[in-house]
Amino acid sequence: MKNLKMMALAFSTVLLTISCSNDDAAVVEEEVITTVIATLTGGGQTITLTSRDLDGDGPNAPVVTVSGEFAVNTTYSGSIQFLNELESPAEDITEEIEEKDLEHQVFYQITNSLGSFTYLDFDTQGKPLGLLFNFTTGATAGNGNLTITLRHLLNKNASGVSSGDITNAGGSTDVLVTFPVVLN
Repeated sequence: MKNLKMMALAFSTVLLTISCSNDDAAVVEEEVITTVIATLTGGGQTITLTSRDLDGDGPNAPVVTVSGEFAVNTTYSGSIQFLNELESPAEDITEEIEEKDLEHQVFYQITNSLGSFTYLDFDTQGKPLGLLFNFTTGATAGNGNLTITLRHLLNKNASGVSSGDITNAGGSTDVLVTFPVVLN
């Protein structure tokens, strides 16, 4: 009888251990971002940069468009929007980025010294978010690339991150798009 009780206790312990496993933990799915739209206004013009990738990692490259050329020595006020256009109506992921501002930052990198970016919006701890920004163009005309990167779960306290340097940010990249730009 004693052996039967010991086996029952051991069996109960195994069942309890199995039933308390963490298999029922909530799974957090990443948001799908198909579309990035940056709108910049300055010098009497509005320029829209759009990247649309409706097949995700599929065989088709994103469709990238730039609606105009930037003027030299001009400051443009900018905003950026992230969408999931696979949903109908399109889901505005920008709202989630604002809600989870401590976990996100948008980085702007431009080649050929064509200009510089300044953050205009900040998270609840005073660190840059990057949904609103200024782009000040350089004094020399030229061509280059503007790369926009949205990072998630990055280290906003790392060296240079607050000034827009992505080098030490870490985290994961939610979106990375590159636009050809012209300064005239």
